[in-house]
Amino acid sequence: MSFQTLVAQATMPPQSNVAPSTPFDADSFNQAVMSTYGRFPIALERGAGCRVWDTHGKEYLDFVAGIATCTLGHAHPVMVEAVTRQIQKLHHVSNLYYIPEQGELAQWIIDHSCADRVFFCNSGAEANEAAIKLARKYAHTVLNIDKPIILTANASFHGRTLATITATGQAKYQKYFDPLVPGFHYVPYNDITAIETAIGELDEGDYRVAAILLEPLQGEGGVRPGDIAYFQKLRQICNETGILLIFDEVQVGMGRSGQLWGYENLGVEPDIFTSAKGLGGGIPIGAMMSKKFCDVFQPGEHASTFGGNPFACGVALSVCETLVKEKIVENVQNRGEQLRQGLEAIASRYPQYISEVRGWGLINGLELQADTQLTAADVVNAAIAEGLLLVPAGPKVVRFVPPLIVSEAEVNQALQAVDKAFATASLQA
Repeated sequence: MSFQTLVAQATMPPQSNVAPSTPFDADSFNQAVMSTYGRFPIALERGAGCRVWDTHGKEYLDFVAGIATCTLGHAHPVMVEAVTRQIQKLHHVSNLYYIPEQGELAQWIIDHSCADRVFFCNSGAEANEAAIKLARKYAHTVLNIDKPIILTANASFHGRTLATITATGQAKYQKYFDPLVPGFHYVPYNDITAIETAIGELDEGDYRVAAILLEPLQGEGGVRPGDIAYFQKLRQICNETGILLIFDEVQVGMGRSGQLWGYENLGVEPDIFTSAKGLGGGIPIGAMMSKKFCDVFQPGEHASTFGGNPFACGVALSVCETLVKEKIVENVQNRGEQLRQGLEAIASRYPQYISEVRGWGLINGLELQADTQLTAADVVNAAIAEGLLLVPAGPKVVRFVPPLIVSEAEVNQALQAVDKAFATASLQA
């Protein structure tokens, strides 16, 4: 089956003759569910390809994709078949036993990356927790560091657990959750002098820098791509010092950057890297990968009850194989270039509001001028009114992360909606 045929099948509106369900009751929802999210005022109930429908039957073009997660869009035939097949076969047994689907997925990742070993979990935060634990054990047992320090970047985002919000270089995510986990230090992103200074200053007594944890492109921090020269110098420093280089690929991995892995855009290989989001195409799964030399975990030192279960691994493997078989990464490159060119044209029409367009592949950010009252949320709300779903990446950056199967026509439709949204938002700003 060709890529074009798959896209055509995936974008056909499902159940087009079915009436919308009973209107959604937000008040009842808010009474039952903790208010940990600031939600946009729509309730989505079904999807196909790059489109979703709310409980009133309104159609939206989805350029959020579950926040860079729905790799193959919604109700993709490959995933529908994989989900059906695996749930009828075996869905969970725990890691007390060998799981063939887990081994197959791990081997696929190894064959298509710089990794030698894989650990499976359920989310990006868990994958980053595993990387942090592995780095700490390596520091103690191989580098002989009593008090290891991990460097991370300002404006980074690594998850919501206590260790990963501490690793996250944004104070807003840490407020009220202290005492935080010790052993982290923040440096400016893309600043090699800051890295060199920190390594020198923190090497005192029992303390030493053991690892550097970075995103190849900062997602939540404003869609900021890594600088090639910076990362290549960083790799050299780590080679010379024995410091582990860890990449958080939770958002940029699995083809979203225009390469299968984000690090391929930088010309360097990490010692450890993490994945989640797009790995399962929307089915929860996370993974922490490492080179063989730093795989120091022993049985009982780290685990996950649900991690690597047959269901998640079976579906994830179908997503991975489809990415390669249907050359979807090439579509990411082409549609990403089309999207950036279109956004730059819009930026030229609204220079008083838009300062920059940046990104890789199909993770792109449109940054608003610092001195305008217009916010990313304003633009997102205006886009929703035009039938387009977008997501902020901070108060002044609008993020575009559609499914990787998005078509040329859908990118054009999204650009038209953004243009109309800016006209609306501009008038109201």
